Amino acid sequence: MLAKRIIPCLDVKEGRVVKGTNFTDLRDAGDPVELARKYNAQGADELVFLDITASVEKRGIMLEIVRRVAEQVFIPFTVGGGIRNIRDIRDLLKAGADKVTLNTTAVKKPEVIFEAAEQFGTQCIVAAIDAKKKENSWEVYIKGGREPTGIDALEWAGKVEKLGAGEILITSMDRDGTKAGYDIELTAAISGLVNIPVIASGGACSPESLARVFIHGRADGALAASIFHYGKYTVEEVKDFLLSKHIEVRI
Repeated sequence: MLAKRIIPCLDVKEGRVVKGTNFTDLRDAGDPVELARKYNAQGADELVFLDITASVEKRGIMLEIVRRVAEQVFIPFTVGGGIRNIRDIRDLLKAGADKVTLNTTAVKKPEVIFEAAEQFGTQCIVAAIDAKKKENSWEVYIKGGREPTGIDALEWAGKVEKLGAGEILITSMDRDGTKAGYDIELTAAISGLVNIPVIASGGACSPESLARVFIHGRADGALAASIFHYGKYTVEEVKDFLLSKHIEVRI
């Protein structure tokens, strides 16, 4: 079995890391460069940087901040937000990103996933899916969770895999920032459908919540923000707990 990945997430707005609840009520969480340095030192397996207002503001991502963060980390670094085309992906990879996440553009122009995978390799392309519960299914949202699409999240997950995405980052909008635990049902449904790695996001509240999403949600990695940003737990503490539950992680 591959080791499970612990991935701190930097949601960035106007150059600062922020954290909200259900994609709203944002509050400051610190400087992205300082936090990146801290999580690299703590032994995070990867780092995700999301410019959360770039798409809705119809602008490109903040490349200079991406460069500064990339200089601080020696672990895989994934960047998303405001990516509009192949040129933007190329610019981010040149700025130090190892992977990019595509959400709004992927939904609007699915061919970008295929083109990007062809040019840069599937290992570089992460399909980010922001999903909200709708009766007995989940609906895909874009533009930082502001716009519903009418697309079924499970159907979309299968499609992005066929288009060439190398991973799926599935965020439960219902759980985001609530500290109520990951949406196990959603994560397990996606994990059981596709053959590429699935990263769970939304609702991390404790080491136990990560253990549950790994065991019952069958996630390959788990994104977490609040529990790390505000000092409730360190990456080392989470990994020690997971090891005690016989869940393989990198030390």
